[in-house]
This record gives sequence, structure tokens and C-alpha cells, in this order.
Amino acid sequence: MAHRILIVDDEGHIREVIRVALKKAGMDVIEARDGKEALLRIAADKPDLIVLDIGMPEFDGLDVCREVRKVSDVPILFLSARDEEIDRILGLEIGGDDYVTKPFSPRELVARVNVILRRLSPRNGEVRAGPTALAQGGLLLDPEQHVATFAGTPLKLTAIEFGILRAFLTRPTSVFNREQLMRAAYQLNIQVSDRTIDSHIRNIRAKLAAQDCENVIETIHGVGFKLGRCEKEA
Repeated sequence: MAHRILIVDDEGHIREVIRVALKKAGMDVIEARDGKEALLRIAADKPDLIVLDIGMPEFDGLDVCREVRKVSDVPILFLSARDEEIDRILGLEIGGDDYVTKPFSPRELVARVNVILRRLSPRNGEVRAGPTALAQGGLLLDPEQHVATFAGTPLKLTAIEFGILRAFLTRPTSVFNREQLMRAAYQLNIQVSDRTIDSHIRNIRAKLAAQDCENVIETIHGVGFKLGRCEKEA
């Protein structure tokens, strides 16, 4: 079954460029012209991924993302006409999975959409840890199914957060610097700042802390980060 992608942008020609590229790649496309229409389409059509423009009037892409993240972990790929680091960091901190800066290559956008979609967990069927599952303490990741749990409780991770934890679990005794984590998490050749990686680490810690795990990632001052015990606090 083809993936359903929601394009949200107030500029009709931008939606058309993205629509043509995604349909050529075999995907189904639905569209919204502003943030409020986007929320209605998300509720009604349940897209597999959202391509979301940040700079829309009145109810912008960041507002949409905040509302969506209250009820759903559907992947979000941001579009931004402003090449400013604050847009990138804020967008990823509030739950975005990736971003593309306008003007963009339709081929690059489709490539990034495909990378995110490949990380999606199956929609149906029982979730069971496969032979490639990675674990430490109470933390379990199954890369094949893109499933993450802690002490049996599912974790809602963005694709970037999942990639970071997968890197740690693949080499559980290693210390990673920020550049290594960038390569592991983003896969595509894009540049992000150290602060962006720090924001993802902070988000991962917060999500595990909500499960009473305060030791998922340790900071090695002056070097980087390493995997912690991943156990509940006594």
C-alpha cells in the first residue's frame, strides 16, 4: 500500500512541485493550504508523514507541530524559507524529524521522506523483538520494526532520537562525540549544529525520565556521550 503524505504549505506552486515529486515516487498525496486546514486533514486522513512549511501566516508550522505532538508521533519533515539555525533547532526540539530549506531539490526532499518512512514501525501485527533487537537494562530497540520500549512500555521517539539510541546500543561501551552522533542519526549529508544534537539528547533523557529512568545517556565532559545503565531508579 502506498504511503499517504500530507503537504502543508500556503504557496500553491510549492505544493505542486512536492506533489509531482512524491507521486512520481509512488506515494499518495493530500494537501492543506494553512495550519488550521492541516489539523483537520491530519485528523480525517491519518497521513503516514507530514511535509510541513514553517512560515505560514497566522497558524504556522511550529504551532501545527506542537498540536500534532499532543496526540500523535506521525513523522514531520519541516520546510523553511529562512536559513536560520533557530528555525532548525526549534523545529527539531518540538518533535520534527528532519528539515529542508527552501529553495530545495525535489529529489532531495523525496530522499529524506524515504529515509524517514523506512524507519516507520509496522502499522499492523503483534510487536515482537526480532533477532536484530538491541537492549541494555530496561531499554529495548528493534531496528527492523522501528520499535522502542522501556520496561515493556512503548516509547514515542522521533526518527532522529531512534537513530541516536540505536548508535549507542550498537556500541554500548563506546563514547560518541557529537559528529559521530550526527552521522548516525541523520544519515543524509546535512549539517547541523552541536546544539541540535544536545537538544535531541535532552529530549531522549526527558522521555526516559518519564519512565523513571534517569541514567539512559551519560555525559563525558570534554568528549561526548555514552550509554548509561538504562535502569529504573530504585
